[in-house]
Amino acid sequence: MKNFYELFLIIAIGTLSCKKQAADLVLINGEVYTMEEEQPWASAIVITGNTITAVLSDGKAIRPFIGRNTRVVDLEGSFVVPGFIDGHVHFTGAGSLINDANLLAVSDEEGLKEEIRRVVEILEDGEWITGGLWGAYEQWALGTAGSERKEFERWVPDQRMIDEFTGKNPCLLNNFDRTMYLVNSLALSEAGLEQAQLEGMHLDERGIPTGLIVKGSPALDEIRKVIKPKSHERLLNENRAAMKKLRESGIVEIHDIAVPDQTERFIELQENGELTCRVWLRPDLSRGKELKDAGFTMQIHPGTKEPDPWLRYGALKGYIDGIMGTHGALFFEPYDDQPENYGHYRRHTSDDPDYKTGNMDKMFRLIKTGYEAGFVSNVHAIGTRGVSLMLDTYERLMIDIGKDLTGFRVIHAQVIREEDFERFRQLNVIAEVNPYHISDDMRWMEERIGTERCKGAYAFKSLLDNGAILSFGSDWPGTSAAEYFVHPRYLIHAAVNRTTLNGTPEGGWFPEQKISVHEALKAYTINNAYAAFEDNIRGSIRPGKLADITVCDRNLMKIDPSEILKMNVIMTIVDGKIVFESGLE
Repeated sequence: MKNFYELFLIIAIGTLSCKKQAADLVLINGEVYTMEEEQPWASAIVITGNTITAVLSDGKAIRPFIGRNTRVVDLEGSFVVPGFIDGHVHFTGAGSLINDANLLAVSDEEGLKEEIRRVVEILEDGEWITGGLWGAYEQWALGTAGSERKEFERWVPDQRMIDEFTGKNPCLLNNFDRTMYLVNSLALSEAGLEQAQLEGMHLDERGIPTGLIVKGSPALDEIRKVIKPKSHERLLNENRAAMKKLRESGIVEIHDIAVPDQTERFIELQENGELTCRVWLRPDLSRGKELKDAGFTMQIHPGTKEPDPWLRYGALKGYIDGIMGTHGALFFEPYDDQPENYGHYRRHTSDDPDYKTGNMDKMFRLIKTGYEAGFVSNVHAIGTRGVSLMLDTYERLMIDIGKDLTGFRVIHAQVIREEDFERFRQLNVIAEVNPYHISDDMRWMEERIGTERCKGAYAFKSLLDNGAILSFGSDWPGTSAAEYFVHPRYLIHAAVNRTTLNGTPEGGWFPEQKISVHEALKAYTINNAYAAFEDNIRGSIRPGKLADITVCDRNLMKIDPSEILKMNVIMTIVDGKIVFESGLE
């Protein structure tokens, strides 16, 4: 970006006698898509402090706002939108996948070596390398549709593949479904298992452990006893890596699935001036009473107990069922490829006796307790039965409290029966969806639930046609069976085109469910501000709102939809401050 202060020096001097307050930052010559019906397009934005002062279509009108210290940025026709708000992030896991092992797309020796070498360069000596989730795309390559499934034999790694360069970092890696584990020689040594021949340990022809261990082996228990927990500084570095990725992706706020220790790190990052996006925390649903007793409610900072637009508690996050990637989503009918499996219920709390039967009384009581504590609930429901049960429970709550459920969400809402679409509008419940799941999950969706049920999968158009409010979230970094991307281009592409990253199938997967770019941007900006009860101060570009803005290198409203994946973010502004910028092409 160029600073054009010199070009406006004469103008700036002339404004000293003007009554208008000089701005801190002025963006000119942009294609500004405001998400405001009264003024959908503009070319310039004036920012004073952390607030949008003016939104203008006449370049000459900016002159009174230019002062000696005003930074003026010529956007040279770049596309400007309200800052992207990611409605569903697992922040802790994201940082770990960046700085620790990410083997999701790995199923060969070369890929294993490359990734573990990368991690060794990041970590201090003695730090453990863990996780990895290798083999998630072994049967279906990343970016392919279900028709491209291949026959395969599971890849079996060996510690000799990594021993050479992990002599100072013990490793405990696992595959995506946690049926196989790989340890290096150093990990075996620290656990005293160099010569062990315990059940579940693979041995070579000499009877020496190869490092491969199967699920359930007592060797895993011994290794886990000696794992060194991640240091505080290492966890902070993972957080910093995730924060960097967010600002480079144009994300100005995340709705994070919060855990207490990460909440403390968010406070520390904020105190250090390292928080570069807003955070709306979503603690577990079981914590409603605890938070109430501690004096917390929505929009309250977890450290100061004061309202804070940067870091605050939001909704409570609950679960009904599992995920599609592990056949855990709950359906009325069994999976086509597992005829005895209908999915499963998630345990709401450790003492929940009803989780296997599907009795929703415990869920209802938790949601009601959270509501009485001042929190709305956002609950994970993926399969048709999971979604239907969640809507039933919300309906019961609506009747009980005598009002609609503004701000309550069904998270994922992945596969919906025809009769349940209109219930979102009737209850005023938000459908929090994850568009990139389309591009990834289609590789096995029809095999698992058949074509007919897939007509209700990721059915964003049907939700909109029935009056539902869509909230977009990335679900970054993904699940044990899939990697999801945080950059908005992936979500917008999936919602608009409904294809894989490779553009298959031609015309899109169930193309009748495509939505427009405008609808996708709305779900990513003003709708997510509404979902956090802050659409009056954020989520669109208009005077008086907070200056959270994303600048992209191409106009998503004008380009061919097939070009969406080429979009890059070139500037991210949060609270009036530029937290990321790169040069114009």
